[in-house]
Amino acid sequence: MKTFLAKDFIQTREGLVFAVVETGLEQGRVLCFLRYVNKSGQWVKVDTEQANRLLADQFPQYRYFSPSKDVFLHAVSLDDVCHHYQPRRRLREIINVAKPNSSVIKDLIGLVGVLEAQGLPVSQLGVTGSILLGCHNSASDMDVVIYDRATFMTAREIISSFHKAGIAPLTVEAWQASFKRRACELTFAEYCWHERRKFNKGLFAGRKFDISYVAENVEEYPVRYKKQGAIKLTATIVKSDKAFDHPAIFVIDHPEIKEICCYTPTYTGQAEKGERVTVSGFLEQDEKGQKRIVVGSSREAAGEYLKVISHDQTS
Repeated sequence: MKTFLAKDFIQTREGLVFAVVETGLEQGRVLCFLRYVNKSGQWVKVDTEQANRLLADQFPQYRYFSPSKDVFLHAVSLDDVCHHYQPRRRLREIINVAKPNSSVIKDLIGLVGVLEAQGLPVSQLGVTGSILLGCHNSASDMDVVIYDRATFMTAREIISSFHKAGIAPLTVEAWQASFKRRACELTFAEYCWHERRKFNKGLFAGRKFDISYVAENVEEYPVRYKKQGAIKLTATIVKSDKAFDHPAIFVIDHPEIKEICCYTPTYTGQAEKGERVTVSGFLEQDEKGQKRIVVGSSREAAGEYLKVISHDQTS
């Protein structure tokens, strides 16, 4: 059976392309979110509202109630998958092309070359987003996926130095564009403070790129959660080794609630061990009584956030 990883794309016979949001399957379905629709032979990106409306009106078979998450999601059964786009395979195809056919592909090859020159194994890299689907244009960003935790951390170190060939920090304009795309519950100042210390994005040859970590070996076990309602609280992070995972996990010092679980990319890598945070999300409880707070219970995550309010590190 094929393995479907977060950041992969899958295509259905109807000309719909979904981004996989969680590694593995649930009841024979790939958990995902509609991102592109084929119109007159071209891929057109759809936003959250358009995606939800399209499935509700025309493709209800791809709306699925997840018993493990106690929420309606987009999901595609294995029988309905007609093509599986894999970031690692796509990058390999690009690198093997004798001559880049666009500026974005040329820049991607250049970025990968810099990372490889710094010791990163190309075998652990992939590319997702519009480049994965092949519908990129001259203004497209580069979304690099890394499948090894140590390699991902090394990539962050390379970005943090900002003096490697061609790599530079985001400009103010790039930060503003990034903030606008996220449409999150943080102020612009709060967003930038948190993002700048993550070192998971930058500019290469003037083009924005970001890196994300996807674990290939995820333990699959049937844990079912029930929503207990909205919650806000303040806590201290006691463990953050999975802060950049998908979903991101932050263990907290709370007598009843074990962890904060972030499905929204905005809050990946958001806090570090020892930091005091304030969180707004939904309280969930599993069948054994274990509780967690989920940030990103919906794609929009309206009213949900995770932010640092005190820290020992110097920003």
